Amino acid sequence: MNPVKLSALTLMAAMLTACATVPPEAPTPVELDVEVPDAAVLSVTPAAAPARASASQIRELQSWVGQQKRLYAVAAPLLMSNAALCKRSARNVPAFVVKTRYSYSDELAAAAKSTFGLGEQPQVMLLFPASGAVTSGLLEGDVLLAVGDVKIAPGPNAERDANKVLDAAAQKARAPLTLTIRRLGAPMTVNLGLTRACSYTIELGATDVVNSYTDGRRVMVTRGMLDAVRSDDELAYVLAKEIAQAALVRTAAPGMRQVMDRLTLPVPAVGASLRLPTVAPYVPVTDATADKLALYMLIRAGLAIDEVPAFWQRLASAHPASIANGHTALHPATSYRVSVIRAVTASIKQRQLNDLPLVP
Repeated sequence: MNPVKLSALTLMAAMLTACATVPPEAPTPVELDVEVPDAAVLSVTPAAAPARASASQIRELQSWVGQQKRLYAVAAPLLMSNAALCKRSARNVPAFVVKTRYSYSDELAAAAKSTFGLGEQPQVMLLFPASGAVTSGLLEGDVLLAVGDVKIAPGPNAERDANKVLDAAAQKARAPLTLTIRRLGAPMTVNLGLTRACSYTIELGATDVVNSYTDGRRVMVTRGMLDAVRSDDELAYVLAKEIAQAALVRTAAPGMRQVMDRLTLPVPAVGASLRLPTVAPYVPVTDATADKLALYMLIRAGLAIDEVPAFWQRLASAHPASIANGHTALHPATSYRVSVIRAVTASIKQRQLNDLPLVP
């Protein structure tokens, strides 16, 4: 607990507690999740949450959530259309995202509650468009209470626990999952239809550095990349590239997880001077192999691929390899990649003309 943040009333309560004849119950230790930076967990204890959100904090969180929704809206068709191409990671998924007020940094905890009504219990924040979650009638704002007979306990670990329970239940399910939710203050049940998809988590990176990453389990696109793309189609090119890389990678590049962990929480965007662990550039052949798979993923999701080469050339020109931590520094073989992309594009079009399966 940070004494600086205690109000006068809180100080008085603390003094009264100290004088009580019965000592207060010791707080339950917070179990740290190794996939989340320690600072992210430790900075969101209930007592540390600010009493009132400022206008700038509300704007920051609204921007962050809006960008997350854009990412999922573009990524969802790619994930759901390409289970056959990411076989090692294809599974039944709930196709919705839950958050609590603990999902955000201490500075934005109050904004999470006042702006989106987030509290101790997981709340639906995002749904995959056209997924089983949508057709089942689940809505943004629904509060998740239980999955089948398993209740979701409120508190700092509720988001993580909910995801673990949902994932385990989805893998065992042979029928829709029964969810107990609270909607407009009243409990109700929803029969959740599951969705077959590539099971990668889509994340937003809190930096204005223009880049995207994957560690084989998560896919991250930075705020800087969102600003650099000119359309959702171009964003799809970036996402397809990372989803394809995730489908192919078996061991994440050294430093990749540390980079992604550093950029997980919504904090004010920082520039190219951000100090991040060094990640070695992709080998050209490995990089181009992911480009090939990405083209098939795009076409299977119903997206055009003619403008893909021009996009990567423009991005490399605007953000050259000399920019530290930038996309071209991580993917320097632009000319080689573009030549492969053009050849694969021609091959895909030939397959379409001959009604051949759209698989590499």
